[in-house]
Amino acid sequence: MRPLLRTSRNSLATLLTCALGVTLAVSSVPAAQAGQSAQAARKKAETTQVRHTSFDLAADFARGSRSGAVVSGDAVRLRYPKATRKLGTTTYDVGTWTSPWVDEKFAFTELIPSWQAKTPGRSLVEVQVRLRTKSGTRTTTGSWDTVARWTKDNTFFKRTSLAAQGDDLARVAVDTVKANSSAGATGWQVKVVLMRRKGAPARPQVTRVGAMTSKVVARTTTSKPGKVVGTVIDVPRYSQMTHRGHHPEWGNGGEAWCSPTSTAMVLEHYGANPAAGHAFKSGHADAVVDWTAMQTYDHGYRGTGNWAFNAAHAGSHLRRTYVTRLADLRAAEPFIKAGTPLIVSVAFAKGGLRGAPISSTAGHLMVLVGFTAKGDVVVNDPAASSNAGVRRTYDRAQFEKAWLTKSGGLTYVYED
Repeated sequence: MRPLLRTSRNSLATLLTCALGVTLAVSSVPAAQAGQSAQAARKKAETTQVRHTSFDLAADFARGSRSGAVVSGDAVRLRYPKATRKLGTTTYDVGTWTSPWVDEKFAFTELIPSWQAKTPGRSLVEVQVRLRTKSGTRTTTGSWDTVARWTKDNTFFKRTSLAAQGDDLARVAVDTVKANSSAGATGWQVKVVLMRRKGAPARPQVTRVGAMTSKVVARTTTSKPGKVVGTVIDVPRYSQMTHRGHHPEWGNGGEAWCSPTSTAMVLEHYGANPAAGHAFKSGHADAVVDWTAMQTYDHGYRGTGNWAFNAAHAGSHLRRTYVTRLADLRAAEPFIKAGTPLIVSVAFAKGGLRGAPISSTAGHLMVLVGFTAKGDVVVNDPAASSNAGVRRTYDRAQFEKAWLTKSGGLTYVYED
């Protein structure tokens, strides 16, 4: 479980485009006109604006600036570092890649970065973000805020999110950069710092980095089912609750492990979980869940629910992974049609989601696997007490409300 502190190349082919600079799920309604109907006015009030931008091709990375790093294939790699830096008692060789400014057509209030990286040997990547605002001819640029220091291997450096670092424009809330002003921000940059222990031969690299910007407004209407009704993806079923009390050093299992359990289910569906994961901690059923919790644990947040860390772990095993928001269930349909299950974040009060294994939640992750013939939602809900109870069907209206109201349609997209 995670408190609600808060999409180039693409397996969806022509179904959905997520290339650099392309709007993924933006809905905009012009200013109300005289005589506009009350229904149209309500639609305008419920508008959520979302845009995801990724840098993941050589041409994308070439648009940024580099120091001590090179673009090699569709990646940025540390090469000929010119600077060093000390973290704790260890000195690192350092290289950087900084994106061009990305200016949005709407004022966003939140930004969630995500990345895919390789960190061989004693190496890691640091992800920084800064925002800017424009008003007339005046531009204000905020300071660089560090969102995360991440490594696949957690033995020599503990992957971690950072503290708030509030400045005049933004603050960091675990995995989310939040604008300090309700007016939001208009542009952003991301910087990747590639680090390896000084003198070591390791060459860390980033194969994708990007961010989702959004201004979320609570919705009250329910989307109508489209043409994928009756489509259900057969995703393996794991219960987080069967791991209650496992590994206090990684969150103690049970209700705290909805995110890694959901991630483990989708990776297992793709056949992407390494065999070694299943042998981890012998004696535990579905030991790959325990292993995934270890791989996603955030030592700063002290939990496994960091959205970007889950996507980064999955990105070590799949072609493309990222965090985004979707406007509604109709926006989820192209993914389901393409065979891509989605991990979604919901929140609901008591009685808010009939048939759920938990009565209420401030933040819970589950896997959206399809739709019934009449358009209700089929999920793998890891909160079930056993694997046998994980597959659930939820009322479309109730589910959409639970998904969109608090998290604004927050979604992990893992593409094989």
